[in-house]
Amino acid sequence: MKAGFFETDITPRVGVGLSGFGPYLNRFSIGVRDVLKARTAAFELDATKAVIVSCDLIGVTPDIVQKVKQLVAGKTGVSAGNTMVHCTHTHSGPNTGGYIGWGEEDEPYLVLLPDKIAKACIGALERLKEVEILHAVVPCEGIGLNREYDRDAQPLEDVLRDDWRPAKPELTDTKCHVLKFIDKANRKMSGFMAYFGCHPVVCCSETRYIHGDYCGVAMNNLEREYPGSVGLFLQGAQGDVNSCAVHKPEKESLSALDIIAARFANSVRNGLQAVKPLSVTDLKCVDVMQKFSSKKIPLDRIREMLAEKEAVVYADGASDESREVRMAVVTMLALRSIISRIEAGEDLQMQTGEIQGIRLGPVEFLGAPFEIMQAIKNDVVASAKAPITLVMGVTNGNMGYAPDRTVAARGGYAADVAPMIVGRMPFLDIHAELTGALLELDRKLN
Repeated sequence: MKAGFFETDITPRVGVGLSGFGPYLNRFSIGVRDVLKARTAAFELDATKAVIVSCDLIGVTPDIVQKVKQLVAGKTGVSAGNTMVHCTHTHSGPNTGGYIGWGEEDEPYLVLLPDKIAKACIGALERLKEVEILHAVVPCEGIGLNREYDRDAQPLEDVLRDDWRPAKPELTDTKCHVLKFIDKANRKMSGFMAYFGCHPVVCCSETRYIHGDYCGVAMNNLEREYPGSVGLFLQGAQGDVNSCAVHKPEKESLSALDIIAARFANSVRNGLQAVKPLSVTDLKCVDVMQKFSSKKIPLDRIREMLAEKEAVVYADGASDESREVRMAVVTMLALRSIISRIEAGEDLQMQTGEIQGIRLGPVEFLGAPFEIMQAIKNDVVASAKAPITLVMGVTNGNMGYAPDRTVAARGGYAADVAPMIVGRMPFLDIHAELTGALLELDRKLN
């Protein structure tokens, strides 16, 4: 078994728009608090090679994903289906996911980005060495709460206490998976991975500094503690889990950032000490373009929805300072696009996304281009054949939220609003379809 690790700096220049938290906030960066990186792990066994790259970004478009895969394949021969492009989903980085209004896109940065990510992948493949792989599952508490089922935005003085826990910890991740890779030649750690699910939103709409939020800061700090190693953060099911410190002013958010990052780093550090060897005898990859069903909304109803938003936008006294007006503008533009596409004969009943699985012995990485909710991840893990199943969101693109069936039935932002504002229909039953698709990857890998 061989593994290689490499990273590249993907920090944008100061002044770019930061992505997340709402439309047209004019949230332009004023400094770099911590660098953003594309971190890569490459694997080789029995002539099979696979690559996982984790980027400190909110997400990337399918176009960027395909450019990265093509560049890696052209330089190394590793097929596109064996390269997985993953994002941590930080809301304190540039708009790279094509979100209209959610941070101004910087074209020079976007043009250069695929090459930077690909170089991280190529660098890892060039550094393949025989390794020993170790694994641990350790407690990771006091970081997230489920925003769909638990109370959000609690007082900062409460959540920053060492003993703080959410009311319903079972609806969040409370454990972290840690993988450690030891170079057999020099017995030093060449790389590590930390898998955990929670939105990186300690710093919120009032903050203007570039950084990877709690997970990016934690991994940068751990890399400094272990010189020469590269640490990948793998974002799990964070669609309904926010960090405990969220929606605070800039000063308070930046202070909380170090505390929450330290909590996560402590968990990973404990995992690196508690790891036990894994037996890895096979490496397999599966990559599928999967179709997901959408709700059928009559064209007349979509036109009614458009009229409702136009009434808000064009009302007497409407101001662009109003969040309601800005949201209405985003939705209005998206609905106009949807109507135009339907009138042109486009079928919007099916949506296609790239799902991917990589099995490294008993460890299985299952990636999908969604902000996946915890209940979906739990169903996949409960039925998967792999002993260690890591369900990763925001992988190979970002198609928005994958709400669980309870959230979908209740409706609201994640289930109904978010799909429409990015020009897609709400999903019909993404809980069942995504669970089934990921379990089919698991079946093929096992």
